[in-house]
Amino acid sequence: MITRLCDKKVSPIGIGTWGIGGWIFSDNKNDKQQITAIRFAVENGINIIDTAELYGRGHAEELIRESIKGVDRESLFIISKVWPTHLSNRGIRKAVNASLARLGMKYLDMYLIHWPNPVASIKGAIGTMEELVDDGVIRSFGVSNFGVTDMQKAIDATKKYEITANQIEYSLLKKDAEEETIPFCQKNKIAVIAHTPLGHGRLAESKELEEMSKKYKKPKVQVALNYLMRSSLPIPRSSNIEHLKEIIGSTDWSLEDSDYKKLRGL
Repeated sequence: MITRLCDKKVSPIGIGTWGIGGWIFSDNKNDKQQITAIRFAVENGINIIDTAELYGRGHAEELIRESIKGVDRESLFIISKVWPTHLSNRGIRKAVNASLARLGMKYLDMYLIHWPNPVASIKGAIGTMEELVDDGVIRSFGVSNFGVTDMQKAIDATKKYEITANQIEYSLLKKDAEEETIPFCQKNKIAVIAHTPLGHGRLAESKELEEMSKKYKKPKVQVALNYLMRSSLPIPRSSNIEHLKEIIGSTDWSLEDSDYKKLRGL
């Protein structure tokens, strides 16, 4: 279970914001509900908030700013991402400054390259990330949706600081990362952050999950997240308070080793 990121104490799960404030376009119809949801998560122990410049074309970051008013900034761990078409020195700097402006913050705890870009210089992008750490604009950096080959290129491009995390799709319904990506990250001391940890709401398809839910008398959501917490930091998303209560409830109990192995298929 990940309890620290970049020497900062963090909750074992975070809250994701993909779809909060719109998808690839801004949508303010549900702003009040979404602000309430993020605030509820923070007030109930979640201190990691994950976002990106892409989400709602930046509106997700604006909603985060409203959600955390009055909260001690140092108690939070804020992650944002730069879109792969912006991977130049000028593009990255423009993107991070825009994200900080929308968030109303002076720094990010972590900044990720959202996807690999085969035509951009990973060496140049990582070099800019290291400059941003020196400038105090970000405190750490990493990647997202990178496979082993791309991660190795990113690692090789570093000069002063380490790649701290790789955010990947990982759920009980998509466990292929357990074969290569997660072992590679563990070997290189790179934290795994799991996006889409509830499998787009398709957990009902798992018969084994149903069995575990009955055994532990816990909702399927909690069993699924508890499984992922063994080797990653899940960042589920929800604007529903009751669903968030289920999500938060996944952190105060643990699967038995034998049941974890059964779900993993070992």
